[in-house]
Amino acid sequence: MATTNNKYKPMSQEMRYIMDHAHALVDATSGELDDRIKSARTALKERLESAKGDYGELEAQLLDKVQAADEFIHVKPYSAIGGTFVAGLLLGWFMSRK
Repeated sequence: MATTNNKYKPMSQEMRYIMDHAHALVDATSGELDDRIKSARTALKERLESAKGDYGELEAQLLDKVQAADEFIHVKPYSAIGGTFVAGLLLGWFMSRK
């Protein structure tokens, strides 16, 4: 499970990096007096807060699904291999049709 977390961290760090830059943009425009800039800044701030909440929920759900899949593969490895084999056969059959 440690390798799954290690592969997952760069994506999470990149998303946080993007959000930090967006917050920096909001903070940089705090002194502007134009109404359009104020409304755009307010809208961006609201969307960032919404995105933070959504991203946190999505991150938790994704991590739960990854852990469940990892546990299933460890408990029933032959079922996982068989299911992957059948899925590959079906995918190959669909792709080879003209």
